[in-house]
Amino acid sequence: MIERKSVGIKYFAVLIGFLRDRQGFLEEVRQGTRLPNKIISLLVCSSLFLAAYGGIIGAYHSWMQAISSAIKLPALYLITLLICIPTLYFANIVFGSKRTFGQHLALVLTAVSVTSVLLFSFAPITLFFLITTNNYQFLILLNVFIFASTGFIGISSLYQATSLVLEQDNEGSKTRQKILQFWLFLYAFVGSQLGWTLRPFFGTPDSAFQLFREREGNFYLSVIQAISYLLGIR
Repeated sequence: MIERKSVGIKYFAVLIGFLRDRQGFLEEVRQGTRLPNKIISLLVCSSLFLAAYGGIIGAYHSWMQAISSAIKLPALYLITLLICIPTLYFANIVFGSKRTFGQHLALVLTAVSVTSVLLFSFAPITLFFLITTNNYQFLILLNVFIFASTGFIGISSLYQATSLVLEQDNEGSKTRQKILQFWLFLYAFVGSQLGWTLRPFFGTPDSAFQLFREREGNFYLSVIQAISYLLGIR
């Protein structure tokens, strides 16, 4: 039991070290220092934070939805990463990058970790509104805003980190920078659509628990409909 606790503390120590000294952390990633430890630590910590936030928003509907969302929210971010990271890695390799797959994975996990920590920091605010309001559309839009804001910050941190770690070689650096910009857009697009596919995370009030819903419409149309509802537009 004590050994497990010490391992858990080490995982969080890596995350805290990254948040406090990003420059030093990224320099170690560039040099390939203790990459497996960094990857596992960021993966475990970000999954726990995402699971906690997922459980909170799922509790709006029922305990079953809370468990479901606690599993699906980390899955959303990690599956998006698995879908998109081969594109980033091989495109960079083609245009001259000498960084390994592990270095690419560690970099992308830093963005997921930043996003998960920010989401966890929003948990008390989300919980407050879950307790004090029954307006489902408002809660949906509130969380769209929270996810969009935290995701944007995470992607911005990834852009800065990738520029530092992957652009050390001048050859092809401008091309790889354009590739990165395109990939960040692709990552956000895939993630938002995957989130729509894995829904519900809240669960519609007064409805039976559903693990997944039928695939209809898309994420962007749903946001427009929620805004229209709040504005009284039918």
